[in-house]
Amino acid sequence: LPQLETSVSLCYNDIILLKYVCLFSCFLDSKDGNKSFYTVQEEKIEQAERSVLISCPAKTNEKKFLNYLSRHGDINKCFFYESYGTYAVVEFSNKESLVSLHEGTAIPSINHEATVPFKSRLLSLRNTGPVDMSNGQSAPQCQPQTTIHINDLIQRLSKENSIDQQISSLTETYQLTEENVCLRFLVCSLLKDIAAAYFPECTIRPFGSSVNGFGKLGCDLDMFLDLDGISGRNLKRPKAGLSLEYQTKRSASERACTQSILSVIGECVDQFGPGCVGVQKILQARCPLVRFAHQPSGFQCDLTANNRVAMKSSELLYLYGGLDRRVRCLVFSVRCWARAHSITSSIPGAWISNFSLTVMVLFFLQRRTIPILPTLDHLKELAGPLDKSVIEGNDCTFVSDVTKIQLQDNTETLEQLLQEFFEFYSTFAFNRMSINIRKGREQNKPEVSPLHIQNPFEPALNVSKNVNGTQLERFVALCRESAWMLQQREFNVPHSGSGTGNNAPWGLAALLMPSVSQVAGVKGRKKRKREPASERIKGLLESLKNREVKS
Repeated sequence: LPQLETSVSLCYNDIILLKYVCLFSCFLDSKDGNKSFYTVQEEKIEQAERSVLISCPAKTNEKKFLNYLSRHGDINKCFFYESYGTYAVVEFSNKESLVSLHEGTAIPSINHEATVPFKSRLLSLRNTGPVDMSNGQSAPQCQPQTTIHINDLIQRLSKENSIDQQISSLTETYQLTEENVCLRFLVCSLLKDIAAAYFPECTIRPFGSSVNGFGKLGCDLDMFLDLDGISGRNLKRPKAGLSLEYQTKRSASERACTQSILSVIGECVDQFGPGCVGVQKILQARCPLVRFAHQPSGFQCDLTANNRVAMKSSELLYLYGGLDRRVRCLVFSVRCWARAHSITSSIPGAWISNFSLTVMVLFFLQRRTIPILPTLDHLKELAGPLDKSVIEGNDCTFVSDVTKIQLQDNTETLEQLLQEFFEFYSTFAFNRMSINIRKGREQNKPEVSPLHIQNPFEPALNVSKNVNGTQLERFVALCRESAWMLQQREFNVPHSGSGTGNNAPWGLAALLMPSVSQVAGVKGRKKRKREPASERIKGLLESLKNREVKS
């Protein structure tokens, strides 16, 4: 789309139309499969650098709000959302507009010594005159930043006409919106403003679910402080003659240096970061981090430093998710199913993590008779010289140009893949075998952990080492139960009344129904592979029979 401009002279409808055209343009760019992971990252970071986050009165008149801000420059896009109040994300066309905006922004008039004069891009809109900012208008339309309740999701899925449609609907409902992604990059940019006091050329990047294409609305925001881009690190020195170098302090180790950096920045975030609360410095963890809640966005945040391997993992998942639309759909469905039955949890413990589940889905798709996804080793073979990446002694090389990847012609439906996923892991030899997406095949377990999933880039690490035998048995039992349900006609076809608003759960919706009792009797269930194994199934069958009688 050609570059569009707005100004004070535009009428209100033009401004609103422009806003949504730009949003749509941004959406198209982010979904462009020809763009590399880092190209998209840099574009989002650059957009965030031109953006501000503004706390607004609940009934702000959007027209007057946009006209007021347009005095400082052209606006690319603006959207509102709610989190401890009403907020607006405003992206200007250029950074010069931010200079003008800051020049016209006041420091709160409270006790001088009690105010930290930190000029962040988190602002508050005040009405100090007789102008009525609401002007009789209702509150601006706010973009959702969290997922719908599981019961509402089940009701929505029950109205679909096929399991494939259910899976697509779930993905569309749960995935991060373009606005939510923009907000995540903006929060990283706001944190960068704090860290830049010590490291002026640093960048704070989101990683994990926020950028790998598998993030759910409401997921945590994982960030890392990237110091690799600071100039002078790889400066070529003359072979002879004079040269200059910075005087620096030395730490005992790279880990000690990381801990010191995070400790200082964590203290600044705690003392001076607007909206940052509950700051915890968890510096003794395997990967030191600073954890806090960012109230204006509603995100739970984890900040690490130079977490380069995690960034490569995010890039790999982003690449896999973009190769075939079925990949993301299946991951979203399996992860939603797992959370509905407490296979995963937001609380650290012995549960299977979302990352482990995602790797299990990728491995399953590699193991199809006609593979849907290539192995990581194959992606490495396709890599060019610019793709070469060695991090902390680990080879993290794989192709970034998706046009070099030739996929095989697998035509299985989402319904088939979902059922086969449950079948695959209900009979998988977890007691002997390890999951390895680098090779795309089972391997003998190198350790005695119940579940062994090899880290794609750090082969010595088991990403599921925390999972105990009980949790793995629950997972296998639920896989067996879900596979059985999808084979029964009562569960895998729409029931009479679909589309009327009074729908019995079926297909994927039935799989998400919470168990009346937690999966029990796992050992006994192994002897009854095809029998309904929980009160959940009995209740669903009874519900279906009652509805058939009524109809």
